[in-house]
Amino acid sequence: MQLARWLMVGALTQVFGCSGSDATGADGSGGVSGGASGSVGSGGTSTGGTRAANGGVETGGATTGGLSSAGGASGGSVSGGGTATGGARSTGGASSTGGTPGTGGLSNTGGAAANGGSSSTGGSSSTGGAAATGGAPATGKAGSGPPETAPRGYAQGTTGGGSKPSQKASSFAEVQALIDDYSGSGGLVIEYTGKFDFSSISDPCTQHERDAQTVQIKRKGDITLLGADGSSANFGIHIASTASNIIVRNMTIGLTAGADASDIISIEGMSDGAPSKIWIDHNEFFTSMVECDGAGDTEFDGMIDLKKGADNVTISYNYLHDHHKVSLNGSSDSDTDVRHITFHHNLFEKVGSRVPLQRGGYSHLVNNQYLDVSVSGINVRMGGHALVEANYFEKVKNPVTSRDSDEIGFWDLRDNNLATASDVAANNPLGITWSDGDDGTVNATDWKTTKAFPVALGYSFSADPVACVQAGLRAVVGAGKGLKTLKCD
Repeated sequence: MQLARWLMVGALTQVFGCSGSDATGADGSGGVSGGASGSVGSGGTSTGGTRAANGGVETGGATTGGLSSAGGASGGSVSGGGTATGGARSTGGASSTGGTPGTGGLSNTGGAAANGGSSSTGGSSSTGGAAATGGAPATGKAGSGPPETAPRGYAQGTTGGGSKPSQKASSFAEVQALIDDYSGSGGLVIEYTGKFDFSSISDPCTQHERDAQTVQIKRKGDITLLGADGSSANFGIHIASTASNIIVRNMTIGLTAGADASDIISIEGMSDGAPSKIWIDHNEFFTSMVECDGAGDTEFDGMIDLKKGADNVTISYNYLHDHHKVSLNGSSDSDTDVRHITFHHNLFEKVGSRVPLQRGGYSHLVNNQYLDVSVSGINVRMGGHALVEANYFEKVKNPVTSRDSDEIGFWDLRDNNLATASDVAANNPLGITWSDGDDGTVNATDWKTTKAFPVALGYSFSADPVACVQAGLRAVVGAGKGLKTLKCD
């Protein structure tokens, strides 16, 4: 197996927070939480890896990036460039330069060239009612836009540590110490500068036998964790209990240890409350798709998991690759607390399943790209509702389905690159395939809406043309891209 390595250059100013974890049918544990309010920040870096599952082998890339931040009484805002290289990705242009710093803020500059296509900005809003099932526009010129200084979607209003001066940490222990010493409210910005050599792990399966390292954010809020350019990490992040107003941005995290405790981001409620207002943005997460003897369902399990009441989350501009089970939304069929989650402008590549697996709740999946998904894609179960809008699917098995639970879920299909039943029929040119699943499985083989999204989103989001997403998303997702966004002309 070959692990990818990356070169990262860029700049940073201020930052945001963190989250994540998963389990199949059962629930994860661990402490973490917070509460309060804060400001904004950004930046960071990331690196990729490789993984193979269900007979497939995957390789991934990585990126490093600059950052942008805003918020607070004298917070400047800046965006930096960054260079990115990666395995298993196409090369392309896409450069960006930062804005200008405000008074009191840190400023960053940096050139940028990213391996990958180009980019786009935008989103889309929906308010229930009958849904269209139409196809995507045939054109869409892609470019790069400025960093977002605040999240769109259900995590709107999240500010993290705001304009607080950043504190540097170069290791797992130093990150945890800063969190432990923090009062819990008022603002904490951590700039992570550590580097992990992923090539030092010659056999990814050895990670299954090692103890997990997981940063705990529990009953504390107003926190931003921002990866510095060129940084990379081998630890997970657990956001739990009443932790709120958390941002995790521009981090590269890969090949985490710990069997079923190896989740990269785990966001979960506990008996005293549940996390809310979490923004996971411009990160690169990966493990490996290798099959490990004796590991079973616990090998490289969760990538970004939300459980037990976690709510108001936006997951945006992440490069999520080479991992079997990506995002569990609900730990078991009894965990159907109402969740509101926005996935926008993420690239899911060479993964197995759970993009996401949704039990109950409401998800808005808009302007994402799904490439080489080997088991199942968007799996909506237990009465959940998913608005699936302007996404691009290619080489995906069971792209939209309801399987493996006693109750089905529902989807509202709008303006995706797949438009009709013929687009997903046998021998279609995009490599869409299906499997029957257990009794009760419902597949979107007719590619029609099963139930209109029943609630207003509560935010405005104009979706980018799906052709622009296909052309340019790769150039702006992940760490080390200067937090650039997709701009569609």
